Amino acid sequence: MALLDYAPRMLNAPAGTIRLDDFDHAWSKTGWGPRCRAVRNSAERLHDRFAAGPRVLSVRTLPLTTLPYPTKYAFQAAAASLAPFVQFTHRCALVQFFQKGELKNLLFNPSDIEGARATPFFAKIIGQLGALEPLLAKRFPTLEAQLDALGVRPADIDYVAFDHFHTQDLRALLGTADGRLTPRFPNATLLASKSEWDDWDDLHPMQRAWFVADGRRGVRMGKVALTDGDLMLGDGVMLLRTPGHTSGNQTLFLSTDHGVWGISENGTCADNWSPRESKIRGVARVARHQDLEVVLNANTPESGAQQYTSMILEKTLVSRVKAAPAFVQMFPSSEVTPSITMPIKPTWIHKELSLGAISKVLARRSAA
Repeated sequence: MALLDYAPRMLNAPAGTIRLDDFDHAWSKTGWGPRCRAVRNSAERLHDRFAAGPRVLSVRTLPLTTLPYPTKYAFQAAAASLAPFVQFTHRCALVQFFQKGELKNLLFNPSDIEGARATPFFAKIIGQLGALEPLLAKRFPTLEAQLDALGVRPADIDYVAFDHFHTQDLRALLGTADGRLTPRFPNATLLASKSEWDDWDDLHPMQRAWFVADGRRGVRMGKVALTDGDLMLGDGVMLLRTPGHTSGNQTLFLSTDHGVWGISENGTCADNWSPRESKIRGVARVARHQDLEVVLNANTPESGAQQYTSMILEKTLVSRVKAAPAFVQMFPSSEVTPSITMPIKPTWIHKELSLGAISKVLARRSAA
């Protein structure tokens, strides 16, 4: 086996991408208040430049599964509801963009749904629900099937990334060094924050419930790029660090013909980024009482101030929803979507992103 299959490429900026330094000074500020103000100011400046620049070619969100999630975590215990759970719809995003004139395909959050069931927190919920669990967890067509319907093959994917590694099992995604598992997307490079990648080796007790302990053990490393900052991936695509929810949390930002969008799981619905406008009982009251601009997805509270600052970055950098300008264009990778059994309804639901025309990658490459 070649050395490349074992050792990750320790890259600050993988080939073809550009390292951004807009937030370096802001994140280095001491004191939570000064840091939050500095990050907000940097986001305001970057928004204007990013929104005026090149746009992505297309974006599609692809639903993978629904699942129950504790209400107390979804809204930082602000929702006054007797319902113990909300329903999440977890989605992957396909983004097509140009990188130095070449078409690139990115999958953001291509989660292994079966592998995620081994996450200790959710494994316990599955056990408690028993025979009811299949009724509450809807499965959608496989990611590969949804991509095929768009004319995109697994071999056409250039990059994969996750907003964070909670619930992730990367072995099927990357393949294993012993050859037992082949990679789902054989040409894709995983963009992974080095800090969170290293955390996985020795999890803190407050992290263990949310990580699949063996989720990256034995994976092929030749297509892993460990990063330590902010990246411009190509025209209209940035992957920025937004620490707090996890040490290496990151948010995908997209410049589109419909403004700037962000994708992350720092919040669970539009209300998290605009809590004072929320019609979910209790959320606006708590936000006003505590003078909060955002409400966290708070299942990992150990770095709450850092996560709050990251959500201010997100809220400042993206555009407003044209049909509901009190809310911002932050698309939750796992969005609260009401159901009969879990009825909490966000004030505004994004549902999907379907922007631009998908390039027929198969036809284009065949012609080439």
